[in-house]
Amino acid sequence: MSREMESFIRRLEKHHDELRWLYMELYDNGSMFAELCDRMGSFCLERNEELKKRDAVREADPNWYKQNDVLGMMFYIDNFAGNMKGVADRLEYLEKCNVNYIHLMPFLDTVEGRSDGGYAVADFRKVQDKLGSMEDLENLTKACHEKKINVCMDFVMNHTSDAHEWARKAREGNGEYMSRYFFFDNPDIPSQYERTVPQVFPTTAPGNFTWLPDAGHYVMTTFYPYQWDLNYRNPRVFNEMMYNFLYLANRGIDIFRIDAVPYIWKELNTSCRNLPRVHTIVRMMRMIGEVVCPSVLLLGEVVMEPEKVVPYFGTVEKPECHMLYNVTTMATTWHTVATRDVRLLREQLNAVNGLPKEYVFLNYLRCHDDIGWGLDYGSLLREGIEERSHKQYLNDYFQGYAGDSNSRGELYNADPVTGDARFCGTTASMCGIEKAGFEQDKEAMEKAIDLDIMLHAYMFMQSGIPVLYGGDEIGQVNDYTYKEDPLKAKDSRYLHRGAMNWELVKNIERHGTAEGEIFHRLAELERIRKREKVFASDAQTCTVETYDRSVLGICREMEGEKLIGLFNFSESESTAWINTTDGEYVDLCSGRKIWPAEVHLSGYGFCYLKKTFL
Repeated sequence: MSREMESFIRRLEKHHDELRWLYMELYDNGSMFAELCDRMGSFCLERNEELKKRDAVREADPNWYKQNDVLGMMFYIDNFAGNMKGVADRLEYLEKCNVNYIHLMPFLDTVEGRSDGGYAVADFRKVQDKLGSMEDLENLTKACHEKKINVCMDFVMNHTSDAHEWARKAREGNGEYMSRYFFFDNPDIPSQYERTVPQVFPTTAPGNFTWLPDAGHYVMTTFYPYQWDLNYRNPRVFNEMMYNFLYLANRGIDIFRIDAVPYIWKELNTSCRNLPRVHTIVRMMRMIGEVVCPSVLLLGEVVMEPEKVVPYFGTVEKPECHMLYNVTTMATTWHTVATRDVRLLREQLNAVNGLPKEYVFLNYLRCHDDIGWGLDYGSLLREGIEERSHKQYLNDYFQGYAGDSNSRGELYNADPVTGDARFCGTTASMCGIEKAGFEQDKEAMEKAIDLDIMLHAYMFMQSGIPVLYGGDEIGQVNDYTYKEDPLKAKDSRYLHRGAMNWELVKNIERHGTAEGEIFHRLAELERIRKREKVFASDAQTCTVETYDRSVLGICREMEGEKLIGLFNFSESESTAWINTTDGEYVDLCSGRKIWPAEVHLSGYGFCYLKKTFL
């Protein structure tokens, strides 16, 4: 027996009983489970030698991703560098950005104009022609691994494109493939679902079902009519999607962002969100990964309130996702920018900091998607702030209409009935860099850059892994040219998905440019984070009372070192009052010695105060 097979059997034996129990509870199909195990063995043996070495190293150190040297960046391949070969040519730039984890936004085959930004997959084993090939993907992941850069991709489990082979056969009336989706020949059952299932896009894609005249059936389409929901009650769906997952893992993918994970199990008379069987499926996926490709991580996309997000970590004994997005904290951060009041953000951070250190969040200021104002309105109501009016204020503020705002951006999916809307804009534009540049206002530009850098410094202090959106490292602003493209004009999310401006990148070495100041100030923060062990994910983290509503205090402690970060969310000077008898601290940014009991901060100023205890 080969060494590889021995390793596979050892790992399978560790998980076999639980995996079989969950599978049989869900499907009661022993032959399909046996097939799954056989195929898992085949995929394990097919991994190339470099990936097997990667598996061995990371199986021996399963907490490798929790260290203080992990920094991510997400981008669309075509926007960033044209295609996969172009990304490979830009790896030195990514190294210069101190990035060692790249999230390649959806790159699998899709239909132009009906892709939802690539989230309507037509073939899970084919790269979009304009981006390259599977061979190009393998070459890119290999080149990234040689530079110690991890590669993340989106794995869209909830649905396929209506152009997928399964969907085409289902539309033709093939019963085997119809059973892989939710097909109904009359509106009775769809109408029952509609009574309890919320709409994701009520204005742009109302309802959860689409009538197919040529097929004479309704099909479930939670997101858009061209995205058909998969039926995970069918074990063939689960098995085949796991084979796709393992196939892509063998192309060198390190991290799988599971898209729309709360939606993947459907039941009548429920919301079809966060159902218990979802956790069964994710737990099985976690075990399958640990058996076949233990170096691979699962990142869950759960864009919901905190109490619904945390269960996707599973438990310490039976984990599910390795990492989750810190969505509510992101939205609350921008609320804090608009209100200059850190109280709600402190509550949110306290909730996150109270979780087990095994749970790792990805922290970010902006991503490819819109910002939905999913805040803790119960807490806000105690302060007299009502939900609808506050959402209106936030959207007005970030469009530049209220609250002495310098932000620029646009609404997405605005609902005139409920008054609800989401917001689109780059980090730089939301901080005022776009407005200051347009008006050629040097003083306003300095203030906008200060806000941008302060927010990144604060993000680095959060518990977890920070991720930048490509272009934020040079302060790239909104791109309004999307309105000129008929395939994009109706989707304002393309406002902040603009192509990387490599001409502006040249400015990072030019003194006095906004791009240069942002890039180098961020680089210094990244070096500090990488150098100081107290930034590791398992450091003890808590908020600190500052006695000033506009100043957030965060404390991190680890192995005899203590770091206090103070962040002024106001454009005016503020003073933080800290109850401490520790004596002098050193500001890691300026080198100055500071007694932290009374710390003066300039508008949008911050400091990292370090103390080492013998």
